[in-house]
Amino acid sequence: KTLTSQTCCKEIDASTMAVLTHLLAILFGVGSWVSINGLWVELPLIVPQVPEGWYLPSYLSVLIQAANVGPLVVTLMHRLRPGVLNEAAVIYVIVAVGAVASFLLAFFWKETVVVAGSPRSLALLVLTFFLATVDCTSSVTFLPFMMHLQPHFLTSYFVGEGLSGLLPALAALVQGVGLVRCVNGSRSLNHSGHGTGRLEAQYQPSNFSAEVFFFFLSAMMLVSLAAFLLLDLHPAVVRQQPDPRYSTRSRERFRSSRKRAEQRPMMDLFRPQNHKPRSSLGSSSCSQKQLIFIFVVLGWVNALSNTVLPSVQSYSCLPYGNGAYHLSATLAAVSNPLAGFVAMFVSIRSLVFLGFLTVLGTLIGSYIMLMAALSPCPLLVNDGSGAAIMVLAWILLIFFLSYVKIIIGVILRDEGHSALVWCGAVVQLGSLLGAVAMFPLVSVYGLFSSGDPCSTSCP
Repeated sequence: KTLTSQTCCKEIDASTMAVLTHLLAILFGVGSWVSINGLWVELPLIVPQVPEGWYLPSYLSVLIQAANVGPLVVTLMHRLRPGVLNEAAVIYVIVAVGAVASFLLAFFWKETVVVAGSPRSLALLVLTFFLATVDCTSSVTFLPFMMHLQPHFLTSYFVGEGLSGLLPALAALVQGVGLVRCVNGSRSLNHSGHGTGRLEAQYQPSNFSAEVFFFFLSAMMLVSLAAFLLLDLHPAVVRQQPDPRYSTRSRERFRSSRKRAEQRPMMDLFRPQNHKPRSSLGSSSCSQKQLIFIFVVLGWVNALSNTVLPSVQSYSCLPYGNGAYHLSATLAAVSNPLAGFVAMFVSIRSLVFLGFLTVLGTLIGSYIMLMAALSPCPLLVNDGSGAAIMVLAWILLIFFLSYVKIIIGVILRDEGHSALVWCGAVVQLGSLLGAVAMFPLVSVYGLFSSGDPCSTSCP
């Protein structure tokens, strides 16, 4: 009976620690993009109070892409000096920098400095660059760190990464950012002194300030830092690791062997001789064509979901009303972590299936892009079904593409540390190319026209 009780307690303890590790992986993933995602959803409150006005999003886009110098340095270090970079130390530094930069934004985001005779939000721009560097670098450091844990914890990390977009969106929703009330226009009065009947958008005051919101972002980064600290150092979490290389005693020996490991072919890293493939790739390593397919799909879906389509979201949704815009933004943010939860239980690794979802997501994205191009008079603009279709399109788009990204991450996780480094690099490259393609179309040539959330008049 005593032995049975001890065995039962050990099983309960192991189960409890597995749940705790899943939770820590989620909280760790939240720190990946929460700062930049939070800054974007706060723009409607920030823009009216800074001298850059609505040019600010364009400036931020440039800064975020310039911040790709961070993942570039990390990737080159892995390539040119394998085994030298201390991944854990880099994560500690970048998460701490993200927490500090978010905290400082609460005090300095409205401060201006005269540059070339014009006031500029220099502090806001500089701190945004630091936040962007933190988030971009997380793509090539957070994912490879998850190699230290058992494979099923990677999906939890992706759930947290999805929550890094959802949590700021929900906080902004509670804050009341961007909420519009349609009121009778007062600029043009008829002879009786009453409004003309044209509805105009009137933005509502927020429930709490931008300063409080930035404190919230800083707190989220500190939570992520605490989660990483436990994942990295807590002995109970270490016992979840599948390989003795990652135990506390042998960690230094593993780091010394990392240099040799990273010089091996990408898809053969850490693979024992008796390894049986767990993915649908059909062999113990990817063929060149399969590898090219995986990374092309990964870059494409990240370009669509991270930069190309988000840059036209307001153009695609606002003609259908402010409600449609907020529903699409919020529910699309929910779709990301939802895809992670689904991937926990239904993990289909077939490359054919991933290709099918990518094509389906691309078709949905093409519809969204077409409606944005037709703005302010897209199809079914005066019909409730038009708004419903647009909201559903955004939900399905983010769900399908997020699922593809997660499953590709799981496949590459089985292929080793270097594969995950390149996974993060391709994620950033896809986002960069998408931003480079869309910036001139949206901000330079002005090919898209925004609809009025209250009164869109179309023939």
